[in-house]
Amino acid sequence: MLTEFSPHVSDTAPGRGALRPARSWLHSDAPSRSLNGPWRFRLSPTASVAEDFAAEDFDDHRWDSIPVPSHWVLEGEGAYGRPIYTNIQFPFPIDPPHVPDENPTGDYRRHFDVPADWADAERVVLRFEGVESLFRVWVNGVEIGSAAGSRLAHEFDVTSAVRPGDNIVAVRVHQWSAASYVEDQDQWWLPGIFRDVTLIARPAGGIEDVWLRTGFDHGRGRLDAEITADPAAYPVTLRVPGLGVERVWATPADVAPLDVADVEPWSAERPHLYDATVSTAAETVTLRVGFRTVEIRGDRFLVNGRRVVFHGVNRHEAHPLRGRVFDEEHAREDLARMKRFNVNAIRTSHYPPHPRLLDLADELGFWVVLECDLETHGFGKVDWVGNPSDDPTWREAYLDRIERTVERDKNHPSIVIWSLGNEAGTGGNLAAMSAWVHARDAERPVHYEGDYTGEYTDLYSRMYASVPEIERIGTDGSRSTLLHCTPAQSARQRTKPFLLCEYAHAMGNGPGGFDRYEELVHRYPRVHGGFVWEWRDHGILTTTPDGTPYHAYGGDFGEVVHDGNFVMDGMLLSDDVPTPSLHEFKAVVQPLRFTFDGDKLAIANLRHSSDTSDLRFRWRVEHDGTPVDSGDLEVPVVAAGDSGRVPLPRIPVSPDAETWLTIDAVLAAGTAWAGAGHVVATAQLDRSLHRPVPGVRARTGWRPGDGTLTLGIAEFVDGSLVRLGGRDVRGPRLELFRAPTDNDEGASDEVGESDASIAGVSHAELWRRDGLDRLTTRRVTVERTEAALRTVDRVSAANSGLCVTVESLWSLEGDELELRVEIEPSLGWRTVWPRIGVRFELPDGDAPVDGAEWFGLGPHESYPDSLRAARTGRFSATVRDLSVDYARPQETGHRSGLRRLALTSADTQVLRVEALPDRHGRRPGFTLGRHTPQQIARAAHPFELPDSTTGHLIIDAAQHGLGSRACGPDVWPEFALRPESRTIRLRIAAGSPGAAADSGRTGTG
Repeated sequence: MLTEFSPHVSDTAPGRGALRPARSWLHSDAPSRSLNGPWRFRLSPTASVAEDFAAEDFDDHRWDSIPVPSHWVLEGEGAYGRPIYTNIQFPFPIDPPHVPDENPTGDYRRHFDVPADWADAERVVLRFEGVESLFRVWVNGVEIGSAAGSRLAHEFDVTSAVRPGDNIVAVRVHQWSAASYVEDQDQWWLPGIFRDVTLIARPAGGIEDVWLRTGFDHGRGRLDAEITADPAAYPVTLRVPGLGVERVWATPADVAPLDVADVEPWSAERPHLYDATVSTAAETVTLRVGFRTVEIRGDRFLVNGRRVVFHGVNRHEAHPLRGRVFDEEHAREDLARMKRFNVNAIRTSHYPPHPRLLDLADELGFWVVLECDLETHGFGKVDWVGNPSDDPTWREAYLDRIERTVERDKNHPSIVIWSLGNEAGTGGNLAAMSAWVHARDAERPVHYEGDYTGEYTDLYSRMYASVPEIERIGTDGSRSTLLHCTPAQSARQRTKPFLLCEYAHAMGNGPGGFDRYEELVHRYPRVHGGFVWEWRDHGILTTTPDGTPYHAYGGDFGEVVHDGNFVMDGMLLSDDVPTPSLHEFKAVVQPLRFTFDGDKLAIANLRHSSDTSDLRFRWRVEHDGTPVDSGDLEVPVVAAGDSGRVPLPRIPVSPDAETWLTIDAVLAAGTAWAGAGHVVATAQLDRSLHRPVPGVRARTGWRPGDGTLTLGIAEFVDGSLVRLGGRDVRGPRLELFRAPTDNDEGASDEVGESDASIAGVSHAELWRRDGLDRLTTRRVTVERTEAALRTVDRVSAANSGLCVTVESLWSLEGDELELRVEIEPSLGWRTVWPRIGVRFELPDGDAPVDGAEWFGLGPHESYPDSLRAARTGRFSATVRDLSVDYARPQETGHRSGLRRLALTSADTQVLRVEALPDRHGRRPGFTLGRHTPQQIARAAHPFELPDSTTGHLIIDAAQHGLGSRACGPDVWPEFALRPESRTIRLRIAAGSPGAAADSGRTGTG
C-alpha cells in the first residue's frame, strides 16, 4: 500500500490503535522473549515511503542489519545520517505541529518465535521501552498502532495478530513528529529504537500491576498495596520474608494496608531494601521495598522526619559510543562513582531513564527527582507563541506523558519528587499534569521550575540563581520580590522548601564558587541544596579524516543549526575521567565538618540518617610534604545531625619546614560503591612555625650595559635569558592572557557580582579587545652590577595606549640565583585580567621537560574560587597529566600556593624553583604545558593543537576566578582579578641528578 505522507507525524495524540494503559516496569515470572538483537533496517529520507515493508512476504534480504537497541545515526559510520545537537533550538522550522517532509524514516523488521504453550496466554503484549520519535508497529502485516514519547514505555496488545511459531514484526520510526516539539531537551537528537523491546505472555489470572506504597514512623513501617488484577486472579499473596510478612487476600475487597514493627528505614545513606513478592496462582511479581515517608512540613522537605539536603547532579543518559542506549555495567559504575564523590541525589534530566537505573538508585542509595519526558525550550525563539504547554490540543499528550512517567516507576523508594519536565514555559497543561499527579500520588511532591509563582507545584525551584538572590529567598521576613512574582506570590514561595534544580554550570574548566552555595544550606533551613548541571559531558567519540579520535560536540557533524560545545558541561568527561570540578564538589559537600579548636577537633556529622560507625578517622603529620607520623583517632560514634570533640594527637613541629596535620575520614569496611579506606571527608591544619622570608637586598651601583653576561647558572644575551643550568630557556615574558574557559566566553546578561563585567559581553571578548592575547614588548633599559642584572620593559598591544611596566631583576644571593619581577599596570585598564604572570619557554633539546614535582597545593588544578579540594603536600605529575583534556581546549593545569617546584626530564630534575611569598604573604601558582595560551585559544578541539617542540612554564602571581558565567553567575568579586601591581620572587637552581627518583613525594597529579 502506498501513501503520500503519513498523517501521524503531525498528530498530537500520544498514540493510536492497540496501545495499552501505562503500568509499572515489573520483575515477573510471566513468560517473555527479548527482541533485542539484529533487525533488518532501511532508512528513507522522507516519511513518504511505501508501507508495503510491513507485509509478511516482503523481501528484505537487501536491507542492512542494525542492532536493537541503538540509534541509527550512531551506526554505519554515517551511512544513516549524523547526530544533531541543540540546546534551545529546534533543528526544523517552528511550525507546530508540523514537521518537514525531509524527515528521516527508519523501517525495521525481524522474525520472532512464539512458543506453542503461549496459546494459553490471556494476551500477548509487545513492549517498547524507548523509541525516538514517533513509531508505528505491524505484526504479521497487521497494523497494531502507533505511539510517541521517546523516553517512555509503550505496550501494544498483539494477541490477535500473533500465532505459534514464526512471526514478523515491522516498525516504522520517524525522526521528526509533533512529539519533537515537546522533546526539545538539551541533548543530541538520536533517533531509533534505543531501548529494549520485549514480547510478553500475560497469563490468565495474572497481575496486571502492583504498587507497594510504604511509610515509616519511629521504627514502624506501613505497607499499602494497590493490586491491579481480575477478581478471578485472587487469592493474592504478599510475602516479605525479611519481616516475616505473609498476607493472603482472598478478594480485592480484602486488600488493606498493614503495619509492620521493627522496620529498618530506607534512605539515600542507608538504602535498606526488603525483598517482596506478590503472587497469584498464575504469576509472581518480585519487588524490592524500601520504607520511607516523604513529606513537606512548612518550608522543610523531610524524609522519615529529617530534613534532606540535596547534593545532587543532573544526569542525562549519555555514552560516547552508544548514545542513550543503556548499559547496566556502565550505569552501575557511574552511580558508584557518584557515591564516591559524595553525590547523594539525581535529577533525571529531562526524562525518565532506563527503568533498570532506578533499581540501581534504590540499591546504592540516591534521592531521585524523576522528571517527565517534556521540554519545549525552542519556543523561546518565537516568544513562546504556540507553546504546547498552554494549548488544549496538546493536553492529552501532556497527561499521557506524566501518567507513563509515574506509573512505570511508582514503586521505587529512591524517587522522592515527581518533576513535570523542564523549560516548557507554563500553562494549563502543566497545571493539569500536576493535578493528575496529586490525585494519583499524594505522598510525593510535584516539582517544575517554570512555575515561578507557585500556582501548581509544591516546592519553589530555580535554576542558576545567584548567591545574593538565594539569600533573599532564604531570609525570613524578606520583602524583596522574587523572579516573575508579585509581593504576595513572593511571600507564598518563601513558605515552601527551596531547591536549585540546576546550578553551578560545570562547563569546561569550572565552575567556581561551589562553597558559596553550600554555605547557604547551613544558614537557611528553607534552602535544600540542588543539582549541578551536569554529571557528564555528552561527547560522541569520532575520528578526524586521518583517524585521530576525539569527542565531538555540536557542529562537528555538519548540523545546519546547533549549539556548539554547550553539550560538554559535565563534571565527568565523556570518557569517564573525573574533572577537577568533581573533586571540588566532593570536598565542598563532604558529609563531615571538621573544626580545629586549640588541641581539640570538633566533628559535625552532616548526614541525613547515618552515624559515623562506618568510618575510621586517620591522621598524619608531614614536614614540607614528607610524612613524619600517623595514626588513628579514637572518635566516639557521632549520630546524624550531632557533633563530637576529640583531642588532637601530639604534633611534632619542625623549625625548618612547614608542619601540616591531615585528618581523613575513611570507610572502615567496603561497600557496594567503594572499598575500605576510601576517603569520605578530609581536613588540614597548618601547625607551621613562623619563618621570616628572606629580605630583598637593596643594590646600588647600577650602570648601563649590553646585558650579555653570566650570573651563576643563568646566561644572558642583550639582557635576555638564553640558558639556565646548561639548557636553553627563554623568558620571563609577561603573560596576562589565558586561553578562555567556557565561563570566560560566557556573555551573561545577568551580571552583578563583578563590577568589571559588562552585561552581554564576555570577559574573553574584552580581553581580546584590549589585546591581552597579542602583547608586544619594548625594552626600556638594561642595567647591571657585578652580580645582578636589571631590565625594564614596556608591554602593550597594537592600537592601545594601555601598558604594563615590567622590571626584572636577576641577582646572585650567595650561591642562589634570584629573580624578582615587579609588574605595574598603567592607569586606564577597565576590565578584569585573566592572569598576572610570567612565562618561560623550555625548548626540548636533548632532554625535554616532561614532568614536575612540587610542594604546594595539589594534586589537581586549582583556582581562587575552586580551592577546597586542594591540599598542601608534595606531588608529581607528567606534563600531560598536569592538564585536563577538556573537549574544547581552554585554560587548564594551574596549581596554586606554590612553595617549591622541580622540572623533570626522564625522572631527572633539570631545574629547581623556590617561590617566595610577596610582601602580603601571597604565594604564586604555576602551569606547565606544551602550548602557549594563545595556541590553546585558537584550537576548537584537542587535535587542532599544533605539534610542539617547547615546554611552557608560567608562574602566576594571580589568576582570575572561574565563576559559572557560561550559564550562571559571574566570578564573585573577591576572586575577580583586577589590574594591579604584583611581585613574583623566585630562587632558581640547577637540578640534582637522580633527585626525582627518590623525592619522597606523597601524591600524584
